[in-house]
Amino acid sequence: MMMMMTWKGKQFFLHFLLFSVLSSLCDCHPHFALHKGSSAASNDTERNASHVAAEVAGYAAVAKQIIDLAVYGAARNRSYGRLADFTDTIGNRVSGSHNLEMAIKYMSNAMTQDGLDVHLEPVKIPHWVRGEESAEMTVPRAKRLAILGLGSSVGTPPEGIEAEVLVVESFEELKRRASEAVGKIVVFNQPFVSYGETVKYRAYGASEAAKVGAVASLIRSITPYSINSPHTGWQDYQDGVKHIPAACITLEDAELMWRFAQRGQKIVVRLKMGAKTLPDADSFNTVAEIKGWQHPEQVVLLSGHLDSWDVGQGAMDDGGGVMISWEALSLIKDLGLRPRRTLRTVLWTGEEQGGVGSLQYFNLHKVNLSNFDLVMESDLGTFTPLALQFTGSDAARAVMEEVVKLLAPINTTKLEANGEGTDISQWIQAGVPGASLHVEDSRYFWFHHSEGDTMTVQDPKDMSLCSALWAVVAYVVADLQDMLQK
Repeated sequence: MMMMMTWKGKQFFLHFLLFSVLSSLCDCHPHFALHKGSSAASNDTERNASHVAAEVAGYAAVAKQIIDLAVYGAARNRSYGRLADFTDTIGNRVSGSHNLEMAIKYMSNAMTQDGLDVHLEPVKIPHWVRGEESAEMTVPRAKRLAILGLGSSVGTPPEGIEAEVLVVESFEELKRRASEAVGKIVVFNQPFVSYGETVKYRAYGASEAAKVGAVASLIRSITPYSINSPHTGWQDYQDGVKHIPAACITLEDAELMWRFAQRGQKIVVRLKMGAKTLPDADSFNTVAEIKGWQHPEQVVLLSGHLDSWDVGQGAMDDGGGVMISWEALSLIKDLGLRPRRTLRTVLWTGEEQGGVGSLQYFNLHKVNLSNFDLVMESDLGTFTPLALQFTGSDAARAVMEEVVKLLAPINTTKLEANGEGTDISQWIQAGVPGASLHVEDSRYFWFHHSEGDTMTVQDPKDMSLCSALWAVVAYVVADLQDMLQK
């Protein structure tokens, strides 16, 4: 009996132990599975990152070929030479002008002769004409003022406007002194903080002045540096607000009138502007391509804008961006390369009027949004390149971090945040990865939208470096096994 009970006790103990072990395993199994899954996911991510890094690193030799050709080889200084030929032949290219249409024909022919697939896509663009313009300070002393009317501004009556001046340094000061502005010409002597911050005075100064009864608006040019040089640009009239003439004056003249005002001296200016807006003009976005061999419907897009203001040569803004976006395709073609996806260069029109041409392009092509792999824009000069700016998903950024490592031979391996550009902003907002060129741009706004924007600003070595960067990034992204993740 005792022996029987002992055996049964052992049997019960074994059953209990087995049950306990199984229960314990069951209790912890979900946690174990979760931990194992996380580890597997982590390992997968690491393997994917390692795979991408290895794939991109495999392009080191071809990247060096592109760089050598652009910077040291037969294509050295080619983008600069092309820009000089173009700007010297055509000159400036304001929206709606005959010069812009000549520029489109010039570039279409040149890129066709270069062996690229070229076509034009029709768009409608604004047609504002400056006309004759002048300004003179008559009190407290006679002085001719250098001015440039702002885009979309109305003109003065034929006899002009002569009125007393109210000088302010901000919109807030204008509001405080609103009763003093009635019947006067408001002069904004706003300090330059940054282009993005200060440009609001150019954009909205006329309407803010009109709201308080001013008869015209003169804006201190949006620049940190001046040699008596006015800088033009687009301005926007607000709905329901009277349209008054608007022009930019020089930093020097704005400060001169401010000093007179601080002394309590009366200032009078005579202004004449023949500006007018004509019906929208027919124009084109100019498109050149190297078709992809495997996925021709998928696109890496490079771009710059072909239009400029009607002063200077438009060599910096944005002739340089135009030429490196052409040169990138030329370098790839010269080396006999053909990526998996299509490389497409678009030379936008009507950018200076708010990206008019690029918006129409977006509206036409957004039905194929998923096929756009990367959009790139160069519109802040082609000085010494410092980095690539990028906006996209974390996964896409991880790929681009590897791509820029291929630029070690020209020391531009930095990937910065915030890819930008008026002409690619719609794509970026829609989730398409976007990239822009960051250059040593400290002098950019010295010449921006002024008579100073000429070939003298450009440097052939810098343009070759920018072309190499542009071509390497575009080619490698277009040839990778997978598109960038959105």
